[in-house]
Parts: sequence; structure tokens; C-alpha cells
Amino acid sequence: MNMMTTIIIIGGVLLIILLIIGVFVSSNSERALVEKRLAQYLDDDDKQSGQKAQRSVITDWVSRRVEKTSFGGRVARSLSRADLKFKVGEYFMLILVSILATGLVAWFLGNRLMISAGIGAIIGAIMPGMYVKSQQKKRLQKFNDQLSDMLNLMVNGLRAGYSTMQAMEAISKELPAPISDEFRRVIQEMQIGIAMEAALDNLLRRIPSEDLDFVITAINVQREVGGNLSEILDNISFTIRERVRIKGEVRVLTSQVRTSGSVLSLIPFFLVLVLWFLNPAYLMSVTQGGPIITAAIICVVLGLIFTSYFIMMKIADIEV
Repeated sequence: MNMMTTIIIIGGVLLIILLIIGVFVSSNSERALVEKRLAQYLDDDDKQSGQKAQRSVITDWVSRRVEKTSFGGRVARSLSRADLKFKVGEYFMLILVSILATGLVAWFLGNRLMISAGIGAIIGAIMPGMYVKSQQKKRLQKFNDQLSDMLNLMVNGLRAGYSTMQAMEAISKELPAPISDEFRRVIQEMQIGIAMEAALDNLLRRIPSEDLDFVITAINVQREVGGNLSEILDNISFTIRERVRIKGEVRVLTSQVRTSGSVLSLIPFFLVLVLWFLNPAYLMSVTQGGPIITAAIICVVLGLIFTSYFIMMKIADIEV
């Protein structure tokens, strides 16, 4: 039994290490992977087929089956918005590894109970999605903060005699990431024959920003009906700059409410997990009143927690 426990512990630790290494390598090679994958369309077919042969057979099979479904499309779009260069199959494998690793660790720490393993598996299943959402939010916020600088550079380029594509190319070279990476993708898509409207629509799918939608609409309308694009974008730049300033002030003023709502809502769940792993018998004493009373207690507690969280987030949600 001791030997079995040791093997399980070692296996869980190895899985966690592999998970951390995989996330670290993926996040640190994002730009190189973007250039490499887009360059495939500009190289020979032999290079593309040779690189396909090096891919994992399992992840390719899963990706081909899942990406055809609406759920797989949503997952692929979510990964693209977070700028994580996982294929759908690789992302599902990451979730599976996370479930197994956290389930084994929770099973060992939770007195080797299957309920503890189930709790760990649920946490492991949620963690990758939370990371993706966090990366999406950070990247979108950073993109919106750079949008006014992008418009100023584009306006100056157009006034200097650049075409729209040349102005976008200047943005991809002069500005920092993530906005330079996204416009580099737009330029590369246009270079392989994709229309500008389709390339800009792809950009909007990767970056679901209201301000960016406003800019892309202005560019598309100008291409159809004509007009002074530099003047239009100059007016849009002033509007976006003011919106970013006001949003920043609102975010600072409401940060205390949002932090308080998140922390206060997570404290009960954290305490329940700590009590379960330290003294499950004490926590299970709540079930002595019978299943009906236990279910009523759980429903009331969860209802109060989610109601208070919703109210506090609604107070902090100010539209600009």
C-alpha cells in the first residue's frame, strides 16, 4: 500500500510538472508560432506536409473531429482571442492532464476519498478555462489601450500619402504587441490573397472590441463610398481616446467594489474546501438533519452568495 501511494504521488507530481512546462513553453513561443504557421502558406507544399508529419497523431485526430462541431469552433475562437497557440485537440489534452493531476493530488490530500478526487477533478477542469478567460481579458484591455496610438499612426501615414495597406504595415512594425501582432496577421492574410474586408473581419473575431468594430466599419464604408479616411479616423481617434480615459477612471473608482465582491464570494467556497481536506467529518455534520434540510441549506447559501456577487458586479458595471 505504501508503494502504491508513493507511485501515485510521483505520478501526480510529474503530471503537474508537465502541465506547467507545457503552458510555459506555449506562452513564451507565441510570436514565433504565429510567424511560423502563417509562413506555411507562403512556402512550398513540401514544407507544410513535412511539418504536418511531425504533429501528434492523437491531437490531430481530436482536432479534426472536434473543430467541425459548433463547440469546437467556439473553443478555437476562444483560444485565438487569448492568443494561445493551442490546437483544439491540444487544449482538450491539457484539460485532461489538469483533471488527472489535480484529482490525484486532491485524492491524496483528502484522506484518499473519491469525493476529494472528484473535487480536485472539477477544479482541474475549470482551471484551463479560467486561464484562457484571464488571457482574453488582459489582451483585450491592452489592445484597447493601444488603439488610439494606432489610429494616430495610421492617420499620419495616410496624410503622408500611404495607402491603407501600407499604413497597416507601418502599424505592424512600429507599435508594440499585441496590436502589432494582430495587424501583422492582417497584412499576411492580405498577402496570400484574402480580401481586406475578410482580413479585418478575422481581426474583429480575434479581438471583440467595440472600438475596433467602429474603426473597421469606418474603413469598410470609406472603401465603398469614398471620402477622406484620415479625417474620419482622426475624429474616431479623439472619441476613442476620451472613452479610454473615462473607462480608466471608472475602472479605478470601481476596483474596490469588484475586488470586494470577488473575494467575499470566494471565501465561503475556500473555507469549505479547507474544512473538507482538514476535517471532513466536521463538515459532514451538516447532513445530520436529513437530505431535505441539507439541500435547503446548500441552496440558500449558494443563492445568497451568487445574489450578492451579482448585485456588487452590477453596481461596478458602468457603461461608457
